[in-house]
Amino acid sequence: MSTFAKRERLLLADLLETAGPEAPTLCEGWLARDLAAHVVVRERRPDAAGGALIKPLAGRLQKVQDEYAAKPYEELIQLIRTGPPRFSPFQLKQVDEAANTVEFYVHAEDVRRAQPGWSPRELDPVFQETLWSRLERTARLLGRGVPTGLVLRRPNGQTAVAHRGAPVVTATGEPAELLMFAFGRQGAARVDLEGEPAAIEQVSGSKRLGF
Repeated sequence: MSTFAKRERLLLADLLETAGPEAPTLCEGWLARDLAAHVVVRERRPDAAGGALIKPLAGRLQKVQDEYAAKPYEELIQLIRTGPPRFSPFQLKQVDEAANTVEFYVHAEDVRRAQPGWSPRELDPVFQETLWSRLERTARLLGRGVPTGLVLRRPNGQTAVAHRGAPVVTATGEPAELLMFAFGRQGAARVDLEGEPAAIEQVSGSKRLGF
């Protein structure tokens, strides 16, 4: 069984450690310290992590995340490396792969691509296929708020419809780049956009891509 989630977890921890707590990230308003706290809270504080999806819990999530962000940065990095607590469902490899492969890939890129002089990683074909599979399943959820039609297309011609509508914008790129685009990192994703200029501008500046 593949262990992409574990690999991306360790890479994210290394990138956060190297960048330092005050380094910028692609997550608006978050420094590396905030991103590290987010990852730890998501895995270790399910009582608060639900605030990412349930608005009445958002205040509690922010409070707990701020508390973790105030911890020593080295401690946060170590908690990411060691992973979730013993009895967490994330300890199950199947759950870890399903829930964390994309999460850790995107956040690792959030750190990498916020630094000057970054370049895309060379990803093996199996990992690209894994990312494409996840993107196909979540494309409509990620694109639900886009103001135009949006189609995600690989260089081999495979497509996923992120949002039905007109006019249509087609984003073409490798699965990893399309994933970053669909998660709202449009400015840092290496994709080609086709469509009416006004529609492309709407999609490129949309704050409603991703979760």
